[in-house]
Amino acid sequence: MLKMELVVYGLLAFAPIITVFLLLVIARRSAKQAMPVAYIVTSAIALFVWQVPLAALAASTIQGLVMAAEILYIIFGAILLLNILRESGAIATIRRGLLAVSPDRRIQAIIIVWLFGSFLEGASGFGTPAAVCSPLLVALGFPALAAVTIALIANSTAVVFGAVGIPVLLGINTGLEGASIVNNYIAEQGFTYVEYFKLIVIRIGVLNSIIGTLIPLFMVCTLTRYYGERKSWREGLAVGWFSLFAGLAFTVPSALTAIFLGAEFPSLIGGLVGLAIVVPAAQKRFLTPKQVWNFPLRETRSHGWSGSLTAASDNEARSDLSLLNAWTPYVLVGLFLMLSRLPFLPFQGLLQVLKFNLPSLFGTEIGINSQPLYLPGTIFILVAILTYFLHRMKRKATIRATVNAVSTLTGTALVLAAAVPMARVFINSGFNESNLASMPVTLADGVASLAGSSYPFFAPTIGAMGSFIAGSATVSNMMFSLFQFGVATKIGASAAVVTTLQAIGAAAGNMICVSNVVAASATVGLRGCEGLLIRRVLLPLTYYLIVAGILGATAIYLPRIV
Repeated sequence: MLKMELVVYGLLAFAPIITVFLLLVIARRSAKQAMPVAYIVTSAIALFVWQVPLAALAASTIQGLVMAAEILYIIFGAILLLNILRESGAIATIRRGLLAVSPDRRIQAIIIVWLFGSFLEGASGFGTPAAVCSPLLVALGFPALAAVTIALIANSTAVVFGAVGIPVLLGINTGLEGASIVNNYIAEQGFTYVEYFKLIVIRIGVLNSIIGTLIPLFMVCTLTRYYGERKSWREGLAVGWFSLFAGLAFTVPSALTAIFLGAEFPSLIGGLVGLAIVVPAAQKRFLTPKQVWNFPLRETRSHGWSGSLTAASDNEARSDLSLLNAWTPYVLVGLFLMLSRLPFLPFQGLLQVLKFNLPSLFGTEIGINSQPLYLPGTIFILVAILTYFLHRMKRKATIRATVNAVSTLTGTALVLAAAVPMARVFINSGFNESNLASMPVTLADGVASLAGSSYPFFAPTIGAMGSFIAGSATVSNMMFSLFQFGVATKIGASAAVVTTLQAIGAAAGNMICVSNVVAASATVGLRGCEGLLIRRVLLPLTYYLIVAGILGATAIYLPRIV
């Protein structure tokens, strides 16, 4: 394909992404309005330019609807558990316990979203951290919009390895293993595939940790700038030393785990070690500012900050519910998620017994493979049931919690029913009669042809775009890891570094992934704020991608200069 022709097709492939961005971020339309339009635009390009058969388009749409139902199941489980804990008085007890650790909202945000959220990401993935941490923060008194914003920012660094290393072990490995271009290149370098893949894992762990260390600072600065009374960046910087300390408390053990143990547990161990270090430090006021920061009074807050979920009050707490008992359900969530993801234990196999597998929809190569019991929603529901007995709840309170959880999903289902099928049509556009590569690969090819030798700087952005559309760092890595590897070999750059940049960019892209934004918003009852949320996280996303590009390009080209 000629370079100009490739650029034209690349621009057409970019149309679905720019449609979503223009409608959500620039035109400030709600996702309920934007995503059906984006689905129509994507389907039209797939049909008339990529010549995707109607059968493949319909199959992709149904595949997307099934995946949307899976996301709704996770959201329902997260909201149900939170509502059960509110009804039992556990949330109010947890709130008082966190106030005892630190009354400063910035410190609370770092502990819950950065550290506890990273642990949940390492235990489960699937967008669990935002689904759990956002409503927990709201119940503790955070404005809903603020809670979702910082949850999205924090759900980036830990995503690079995710649950038991799936984004790397499944995403990167699936893309690279067995490809002739990879085998030939590795043989020329004098490595076996196992040795080379380990080198990629180590580089991902080190580079991602360097970048991710500042994410807690971006998080608290965003919190104070947009949701503080003074709208000040400085109030976020005031907790800079503690933010840096908390950042290192996660990233150092995470990087060391990647180097010495591999890709399975960096996020999990990083989150646990970070909590063990940071919580006692916060209790002793180590590096914390003297002036406590809080949100403005509820009556003075901007319109649109709050969703349908409200904060817990102290009078909801039961006097006989200890702090340990209140936290036990969340401990069980982390424990059960971890146990269910470890392949050497029997629980994973038991949860994967129930399968809905249709490998060929309408005679195409597009299929459905769903394992509903294996989704985090099942763990949330199980823990909610156990909590009913642990906290000796009344039946009426449990029914009320369930009804409220179901009602929260209204509206969200319609958005996901358009957003996820749009992503699947985009990704599955490679099943066509035009002999064109799929839209994401064509888009990446166009960027590579324009960038030339400067391509490593743009490699993380390709990974981020993959996550933005696909809703998953794992899927982005599956789509683009071989492409990134191939471009690196063509321009004479280190293929290991460029593949590393793909993984880092895919993790960063989770901040603006539409399905994540919609799902997190749904857990706190926010609607129509998706574009605003994406705008609020663009600065940390830009930081992540630019610094990743600079570090990657430096690692590749500096040795030649020196």
